[in-house]
Amino acid sequence: MKIAVLSDTHAGIRNSSDIFADNAEKFFDEVFFPYLLKNDIKHILHLGDVFDNRKVINIKTINRFRKMFLEPLRKHNIHMDVIPGNHDVFYKNTNDLNSLKEFLGHYMDVVTIFMNPVVHEYGGCKLAVLPWINSENYEQSMSFIQSCKSDILCGHLDIQGFNMMRGVVNTHGMDPSIFDRFESVYTGHFHTKSDKDNIHYLGSQLEFFWSDAHDPKYFHTLDMSTRELEAIRNPHTLFLKIYYDEDKLDDTIPDCDGKFVKIIVENRKNLYDFDKYVEKIQAQKIHDLKIIESYEEFTGVAVEDTNISIENTENLLDSYIDAVDTELDKNLLKSKMRSLLTEAETLEIV
Repeated sequence: MKIAVLSDTHAGIRNSSDIFADNAEKFFDEVFFPYLLKNDIKHILHLGDVFDNRKVINIKTINRFRKMFLEPLRKHNIHMDVIPGNHDVFYKNTNDLNSLKEFLGHYMDVVTIFMNPVVHEYGGCKLAVLPWINSENYEQSMSFIQSCKSDILCGHLDIQGFNMMRGVVNTHGMDPSIFDRFESVYTGHFHTKSDKDNIHYLGSQLEFFWSDAHDPKYFHTLDMSTRELEAIRNPHTLFLKIYYDEDKLDDTIPDCDGKFVKIIVENRKNLYDFDKYVEKIQAQKIHDLKIIESYEEFTGVAVEDTNISIENTENLLDSYIDAVDTELDKNLLKSKMRSLLTEAETLEIV
């Protein structure tokens, strides 16, 4: 028996943008459900953050999620088990009030919500399934981690030492040694796929921000007889970075249809050729175009700082905090600033 594993689908992300909903629908219609039907997979385990906004969910978001995801579950007799992630819960200190219970109620014939830690059997293999940990369920969760009778743990975990996004390492959270007793730990929460020892962050299946650009996204299947995890890549992308170097150009223009595009100018001498190149990009059906350049041709001086990159706002924030004279925990400050940055990006109208 194989089950499909999803995490961090974040329905309603980017202020319930139709662009991101269309991208999710394309993934489910053209990639995910066709794969499940072809391979006769009848069970899904979702590792949290089904929805994006903890406080408010757009009616249109609920409608589209029902049509693109919940109705195909029922139509094809596919069952989903799901745990609350931190974006699914209204309060930070309890999981009890959450969007899963409020919005999936009419689909309980095909959806089971695990509100408490549980060892669940799939095809003869026992999986320990752990919802988002908060102050209310902390002791119960720690006891479950230490004593549950399963070699595999699945959850929505905040573990230190793993990439929250490419190149940005989480410096707070749980010590990974807590999970040494398990053969494998599969978890959602961070959107980039990464592995270290027995712990595997599966990442999101979809691109949401510029930090996701050129970072491959996957859903997974878990073979319950062999315990083999297989990653299936989502070929659909939303963000494209183009590095413009006049000395390396050929006649090929990248396919930019349906994408947010960022042209990063590394070497430009002929303004006319550059403008024609940009026109060819703009002639496609793109969502947005950003151009990043140094303006050296106008100033005669290259503005260059090896410590701060215009491409990485997270590094800019970290550099600022490192330079501040304070007795406060700088790692905690960095974490808070990244959370605020993510919230700001979520609210941005695209």
